[in-house]
Amino acid sequence: MAYREFDTPSMSRRALLRGGAWLTAGAALAGAPMGRMAFAREAAADWKNVSAMVQKYVTERKVANMVATLGWGDKEPLYIARGTLALGGTVKADADSLYRIYSMTKPITGMAAMILIDEGKLGLDQPIAELLPAYSNMMVQKTYDGSITDVVPAERPITVRQLLTHTAGLGYNIVQKGPIAAAYTEQGLIPGQVSRLPLPGLGRATAVKGLDVFADRLAKMPLVLQPGSKWSYSVGLDLMGRVIEVASGMKFDEFLRTRIFEPTGMTSTWFTVPESEIGRLTTNYGIMNGSPLPMDPARASIFLDKPPFPFGGAGLVSSPRDYDRFLEMLLGYGVIDGRRVMSEKAVKLGTSDLLPETATTKGTWIEGQGFGAGGRVSDGAYGWGGAAGTVALVSYKVGLRANLMTQYMPSEAYPVHDAFPKAVLEDLAVMQGAKS
Repeated sequence: MAYREFDTPSMSRRALLRGGAWLTAGAALAGAPMGRMAFAREAAADWKNVSAMVQKYVTERKVANMVATLGWGDKEPLYIARGTLALGGTVKADADSLYRIYSMTKPITGMAAMILIDEGKLGLDQPIAELLPAYSNMMVQKTYDGSITDVVPAERPITVRQLLTHTAGLGYNIVQKGPIAAAYTEQGLIPGQVSRLPLPGLGRATAVKGLDVFADRLAKMPLVLQPGSKWSYSVGLDLMGRVIEVASGMKFDEFLRTRIFEPTGMTSTWFTVPESEIGRLTTNYGIMNGSPLPMDPARASIFLDKPPFPFGGAGLVSSPRDYDRFLEMLLGYGVIDGRRVMSEKAVKLGTSDLLPETATTKGTWIEGQGFGAGGRVSDGAYGWGGAAGTVALVSYKVGLRANLMTQYMPSEAYPVHDAFPKAVLEDLAVMQGAKS
């Protein structure tokens, strides 16, 4: 990222876009018994613990705002919204406020790939070199994060499955250290953005222009791990954007707009916030020494600029209502409002564990869990979180869709990614007790 050196106890570069702190808590929600869905639908407004959590964060001024969205099946969602678009502001946050969702972009990119796989334009285990020849003869670092010249040939080709599941051996400038991290920055392999402001410690490296250029330059970098050997958070979903372009014959952002956003009714999801919608955009805050400081003010946001290329791993801005539409489509196995956006087969496959048999998760953020098309899967649940505190999931086991929107970085500054699923579980338990 352009913030390579922004590495302090309260704002580590590793935390900025990974959005993965909620993983273990999400698994607990997935384990709720099937029978809970019926009584929860009858008491949809009785989310007292979720309401208390949202109220607490806003009242204590830890965040400017927070919006929780909860929906059952294909029913209208409940919105629990508190706060204003910016601290000290007057415009209240609501279902249509705009949030930087960062890594919650990844499941959307993943589902775009599943559409093409379902249509036979991509193969799940197809080597990407068949579409991007530059990836035909990849080299791999002998030592993880070590020398970028002491390398060996890749033992197997990079596949579509590996890009979707962070097992391709690709690096990430928010994860890697040493020479490979410096090389990524030098080559402009920076698939994300934070602010226009010259914040202390926030690197000002410039990303390459164009998804095609990004893919070509990335191919010249050594891999950090052998393809298919280990789960390692990466630029895989950003590179998937270029694969989607070649396979579909359409620009990546156009593919998302025409094949997912428009048919799903997502009217407020963009890589660039239109000037007409600035009044809905929230301010993003950096938590420094426990206090929120504006790092991307809404009216001077970097998300008002056209990005160097559409970041398939971390580039979208969306609203609570829009992201709920995406989740409702997934929970409906590809159908929303009677319209089919994706096939049932594509959704089921994309929300299942797609990890290669050769890949280990030991010692990683997802150890003991699975990973699908751009999101974690565990016991009937699929979803992911974002670097600015956002989190979303669908639970097929209970028929629930849920997302939480707020804006602060890094996501680990507060335990929101864990607290939200925990509050949902607590409310479900209360509802169950009321029906027993």
